[in-house]
Formats: sequence, C-alpha cells, structure tokens
Amino acid sequence: MDGRGDNSPKDAPTTESDDAVDARLGETVRLLRQRAGLSIQDVANKTGLSNGMISQLERARAMPSIRTLRLLSIALDVPISYFFETSDPADVQRYIVRKNNRRLLRLTASGVVKEALTPEGKGQLELYELTLNPGASSGTDFLQHIGEKAGYVLSGSLRLWLDNQAHVLEAGDSFRFPSIVPHMFDNPTQQTARVIWVTTLRQSDPPAG
Repeated sequence: MDGRGDNSPKDAPTTESDDAVDARLGETVRLLRQRAGLSIQDVANKTGLSNGMISQLERARAMPSIRTLRLLSIALDVPISYFFETSDPADVQRYIVRKNNRRLLRLTASGVVKEALTPEGKGQLELYELTLNPGASSGTDFLQHIGEKAGYVLSGSLRLWLDNQAHVLEAGDSFRFPSIVPHMFDNPTQQTARVIWVTTLRQSDPPAG
C-alpha cells in the first residue's frame, strides 16, 4: 500500500458497457413495440426502416442513430427519453436534475452522447446536452416531424443541415427551427463538440418517466 488510497470521486455515476447499452436499447424497443400491439412489419411501415434493421436493433445486433431512435419514438408514441439509461430511483427529484444523476443515451456507432437535462415526468419540452465526437452525426438521412427545436453551441463546431442547406455553428452560436423542416446534423471537425439541444414534445407524446 502506498498510503494514497482511492482518489476517484465517490459520487461519479457508473455507465453501462457498450454491449449492455445495445442490449438495453434493443429490449426497450421490443417491449415498447409489444406493448403497442405492433408487429415488426407494422413498425417498419410506420418508420420506413426495414424489417431486418428493426429485428437487428431488438436483438442488439445493430446500434441506432439519433434519427432512427426519433423515428421509433414517433412510431411507438413515446418520447425519445424512453431509450435513455435509467437513473437511481433514490436520487430522482421532481424538478431538479443533478449533474451526476443525468440519464444518458450513448450511441457509440454515431459518435454521440446525449445527456438528459430535464427531470423525468410530465413536460412540454426536453433539454439535452449533446457531446459529438469528431465525425459524429445524427444519421445519414434528413428527419422531419411535428414540433420545434432549438440549441446553443457550447464548444466546438456543429454543422446543422436545414432543408439541404448547411449552417456551420461555432461556440456561442444558437438556433431554432420548426421540426417539420428536413434536418440533420454532424461534427465535421477533428474536435469534440458540445451542444445544448431543446426539442418540444408532440401533443400526442405521453410524459416521460
């Protein structure tokens, strides 16, 4: 023993392994689909995704993009926050989210980490902090749906595509647009980017939690 002891933070949150993330996401998609009484074909028809892709997601053979999860959330009629890692129930507060108790969504294949900044429960909007590794993206196709989105770039660069036009945003820049506008985003640089991201829930979305 060198007498220094363990200097790691005692309140640091534990995170799932990549395999555990894939398995939990797949199980969540399967259970939500079954709860809605939908077949894989039904979900494929609603999302435009292939039967094979949905089956692979449910069996943890593929990792979804943000776009794919958004399509699934709309088809399954749940907020995207349903796919996040769960918090310790003992630490959940009604109105407050502590830094060390944020719910995470780690999309390793897309290079994106999404942290929920809004508490679990009823609300009209969701607030996230996105970390985009170099080359990270929301997916390869545009997405559009009912609602509104806004955000603020904390650091790095965000390339936001709106209706086929690219806008490169740097630290301090912000944005807002109707979600019906075809959109996607990526980080085209070699530096990590961090973005505060806001999205409104559709009126038919149930409360998260």
